[in-house]
Formats: sequence, structure tokens, C-alpha cells
Amino acid sequence: MTSRIALLFHTALAFAASAAIAQSAPTPSAAATATHVPTYVDGKLQLPADYREWIYVTSGMDMSYRLVAMPGHHMFDNVFVNPEAYRVFKQTGTWPDKTMMVLEARGARDKGSINQHGLFQDGDLMGVEVHVKDSTRFDGGWAFFTFDDDKPAAEIKHSVDCYACHRDHAAVDTTFVQFYPTLLSIAKNANTLSAAYLEEEKKAN
Repeated sequence: MTSRIALLFHTALAFAASAAIAQSAPTPSAAATATHVPTYVDGKLQLPADYREWIYVTSGMDMSYRLVAMPGHHMFDNVFVNPEAYRVFKQTGTWPDKTMMVLEARGARDKGSINQHGLFQDGDLMGVEVHVKDSTRFDGGWAFFTFDDDKPAAEIKHSVDCYACHRDHAAVDTTFVQFYPTLLSIAKNANTLSAAYLEEEKKAN
């Protein structure tokens, strides 16, 4: 009988210790609630330091919305979106307030290591842009920022043609979801594609 009581006592202690560890350890749900929101310093946007850990949505190569192509070199661009906005888009087909989309531009190389054909991305950043949805701060809800370094950047003036281009041609809520293959089908199913984009697609096909 004594050994049985001792066994029960030690089992209870082990259970209590396991429960205490489980309570003190971070849970997946706690990690999932971490938020990434725009941070401003004296009215300027702070570049999110961890954006490369966000959700990757697309890469483009030598893309240009102008008739004249960019001469002299090849270039990749990669787009990342904060996880919170991505989760909402998957459910609704559109972007919530405080969405941040980061586009980084990198040069392209053809010679390096064992590569014999095609191009790969250079390690040096050529530039970073951020597209932010913050309806309490910006006219029209969205604003663009360009970063040359890690210092906070001022909002690009709304007279710059990138605003009109996104307004007139973007597939969803002034963003070029038409170039984000994993998100375009979500927007189609949610019926959130813009009339302007649908008309352009009809003409293109």
C-alpha cells in the first residue's frame, strides 16, 4: 500500500510540474496574435525590420508599367505583406486597415557559382518601397514610402503618378493583386476584383 501511495504522489508531482511548464511556455496562439502595424517617427514611416519574415506573395523580373523598358540592367522585385493582413485577405478577398506591403528590388546576375543559364537575384538591395493602408492618416487610405536606408521615410506626395496608376489599374483596393498568383484566385472567388481591372483583362484577352 505504501508503494502505491508513493507512486500516486510522484505522479501528481509530475503532472503539476508539467502543467506549470505548459502555463509558462509561449503558446502558438499567443505567437499568432503578434501584430505588425505601421510605426511612425515624427510623421515618417519606420521600415519594418522583420519584413522578410512576413508572407511572401510574388516576385517580378524587369517589370515596368511604362511603354519604355528600363535599360542597362535586369532587376527582380519581391513583395511581402504583414501576416495579419494576409490572413484577413484570405478570408475576405480584400485588405484590412493597417496593411503593409513591402517591395524590395534586387539586381539580377547570370554569372556565379555553378549557374550556366538564366538569372538569379543579387544580394545587394537596390531599393525598398512600402505601401501602407492607414485610413486614419492618409487621404484615400493608402500611401507610398521609399527607403534608401533604414531611416524613417516621409510619405510620397499624392501628386506622384504611382497613386493614379494604382487607383486606375489595381485589381483589388489599389494593390496589384493581378500579379500575386496565390491571392488572385481568392479575390475572384470573393468577387472583390475592381471593374477597371476586369475591363483591362477583357481587352487583353
